[in-house]
Amino acid sequence: MTAPKTNILLADDHAVVRQGLRLVLENEPDFVVCAQASDGLEAVQLSLIHHELDLAILDISMPRMTGLQAAREIHRHRPVLKILMLSMHDNEQFLYDALQAGASGYVLKSLADRDVVRACRAAVRGESFLYPGAVTETIRRYLAKPTDGHADPLTPRELQVIKLIAEGHNNRQIAEALVISEKTVERHRANMLEKLGMRDRVELTRYAIRRGLVEP
Repeated sequence: MTAPKTNILLADDHAVVRQGLRLVLENEPDFVVCAQASDGLEAVQLSLIHHELDLAILDISMPRMTGLQAAREIHRHRPVLKILMLSMHDNEQFLYDALQAGASGYVLKSLADRDVVRACRAAVRGESFLYPGAVTETIRRYLAKPTDGHADPLTPRELQVIKLIAEGHNNRQIAEALVISEKTVERHRANMLEKLGMRDRVELTRYAIRRGLVEP
């Protein structure tokens, strides 16, 4: 009997990385890469169009919308779609954020040729995959901690807006990317400046870099 196929979405802003991952994945007889995205926003859009998808592999650092932001949106709209995060960063905070965003696992790019197939199979089985060195109990404790008093000052939508601001997009471009009005963009910008006690775009950009929303 032929094994059922696992249909995969690959999202990374580097074509070479996508090509390499596709070669590794499609060397497996039951894996098919049926959609590719070059940024987080495109990944979300493709996840809503391609209903046959079983698994999305998202790079953490992408333009327009980070992999973490994309994961939250995909998980909200398609909760049955499994998600794996791919990152060059051996960073506990990114790992925690990925799990909280709905990801089933976190794969380091430096180990992807070894780990990505195992991670995909674990996700499809409904299991978690963590790169070697991640301490499962520590993560469980972190996720169990109360968040009172430690809430993010910015909403998920404001994080999307600040990322696009930091990438140099103007209000009209941000409005088009997020399908909102320019007045709404202006309101988000004003709210963020007030919440963060900042004065201008430069300070918002520095904040976005510190948060890992964009690369310096």
